[in-house]
Amino acid sequence: MSIPNEALQKLVQEIETQAIQAQQQINTVKSQIGLKQREIRMLQLTSSEVSTLPSDTPVYEGVGKMFVFSPIAEVDKRLTTETSELKTDVENLGKKLLYLETTHKNSREHIDQIFNSGGRG
Repeated sequence: MSIPNEALQKLVQEIETQAIQAQQQINTVKSQIGLKQREIRMLQLTSSEVSTLPSDTPVYEGVGKMFVFSPIAEVDKRLTTETSELKTDVENLGKKLLYLETTHKNSREHIDQIFNSGGRG
């Protein structure tokens, strides 16, 4: 049994579209992971700098165009919380990336199978 040419072309086109979309999403997710990893690194550097300060050192955080006094303990707590949230985000993006890479690979394999079988069903 053979698949009609029109149906075969439509199938290949749909799979190719899916592969292209997956590749675009892969690039987006990789970019997001890179940004979040840079943010984590900045927070870790800030945290390490703050931890070296004596506990009575006045620390100010930027809020809009002004700076507000914050106790070192609160600053450190905020940095730790933000770092933890970003690590969770990176982990979730990693899972999404794995899914998208699998989808892309499967799409490519399906296209190869169609061409290798010559359209024979």
